[in-house]
Amino acid sequence: MKSRAPKPKPVKSAPDFTRELTLRSAGLHQIAGVDEVGRGPLAGPVVAAAVILDPDNLPSGLNDSKTLSAARRDALYLEIMRHAHVAVASVPAAVIDRINIRQATLLAMTRAVNALAVPPDHVLVDGRDVPPLACAGEALIGGDGKSLSIAAASIIAKVTRDRLMERLSDHDPRYGYASHAGYGTAVHLAALEQYGPSLDHRMSFAPLKNREPQG
Repeated sequence: MKSRAPKPKPVKSAPDFTRELTLRSAGLHQIAGVDEVGRGPLAGPVVAAAVILDPDNLPSGLNDSKTLSAARRDALYLEIMRHAHVAVASVPAAVIDRINIRQATLLAMTRAVNALAVPPDHVLVDGRDVPPLACAGEALIGGDGKSLSIAAASIIAKVTRDRLMERLSDHDPRYGYASHAGYGTAVHLAALEQYGPSLDHRMSFAPLKNREPQG
């Protein structure tokens, strides 16, 4: 019996600037990419970033932040901040609990777009939903792997939130946020059992429902 050769794994294509150039050719010159980080953690804010790239100064190596090392994200963060229009917004845990994570994510995205120094003509958003905007926008599932502008926003949002969680860990080291950014790791869950939830935890998320924050 002949053995079958293993099927090659599909190669994930890198994001490009095709959508942005198509929109620019239609007269829409300021194209913002928008992405968020922090929908799933048990603690900390959800953070959204909006980025308008300069077509003449596209940082080399832009990609979905999840595919990059921390060192590479930090280097690209500096490049993006140097050459692009960037705005960031966050929504804290208390608001997430009050309005739910989906609405909090959309709120952070809207705030980030509204904070851009240059109003965008069109917005490309990672995911399924377009937040309330003053301009046209479109949602791209897996957009951080399709659009350079969204990939840039994913990097800005990721680096920003990671740094926020590191500062929160310095302020309250009990939960180890610097190592897991608030996600439900074994270390984090063990700390929750020992210390109980804090005011930075999302009390509407399992396994925190029906528990009282300890401060």
